[in-house]
Amino acid sequence: MTGNGRVDTEALREEIRRTRVELGETMEALAAKADVKARLKESADQARQRMRERAGQTVARMRGQAARTAGEARTQAQRKGDQVRRNPAPWAVVAAGAVATVVVLLVLRGRRR
Repeated sequence: MTGNGRVDTEALREEIRRTRVELGETMEALAAKADVKARLKESADQARQRMRERAGQTVARMRGQAARTAGEARTQAQRKGDQVRRNPAPWAVVAAGAVATVVVLLVLRGRRR
């Protein structure tokens, strides 16, 4: 009987120990749920992290868009330069008009004196 009683006692003690561990874990979980301040802080930290990620994505997207825009502007300027090289007549007319305007202004200025 001593062997059987001893086994029962040991099994009972082991069951009590497991129950205490489970009860402790349950109490910690309940305490964590009841800790509103800590939950709010955690929620704020998560929101802050999400906003940082979104800001990083937005910055990357804007940099990419700016690079594309700059590349497009460069390409457009090259096209304009190519047009001028292929057909310089319109630019020559503009330059001649500017020279004529300067000459007229100089003549008018000379007459006033």
